[in-house]
Amino acid sequence: MSEYISHKDRAHVAERANFCCEYCLMPERFSLFKFHIDHIISLKHGGETQLDNLAFSCGFCNSNKGTDLGTFLTDTEQLIRFFHPRKDSWSEHFELIEGGIYGTTPIGEATVKMFQFNDIERILERKLLVEKGFIKL
Repeated sequence: MSEYISHKDRAHVAERANFCCEYCLMPERFSLFKFHIDHIISLKHGGETQLDNLAFSCGFCNSNKGTDLGTFLTDTEQLIRFFHPRKDSWSEHFELIEGGIYGTTPIGEATVKMFQFNDIERILERKLLVEKGFIKL
């Protein structure tokens, strides 16, 4: 399910994110594909097309997230929500080491797991961009 997002709102979301994925930090200018505007809380789950529910997202993160809101980390039945770019601080939930992104909280761990931040190609690309100064925290 999709909903129209105006060019003005798309531009605002991209600029607010400094043209980087708000989940994995990838700069759009190094992507072969245009980034997406993600509904942080999907329309399917009652999220709305309002600026505080929109995030700038690379295709990998947006595709891996889908309409999900969270996941299970262990055999318990406790659902752990994903990182919310409007409400959470990236550095409180993740650390970036040698191009890998690692969760430092259950929210970070759930997001890393489902968004597949650490596929080898993504780590290698991110590591190079960090070394060249294109990804900064």
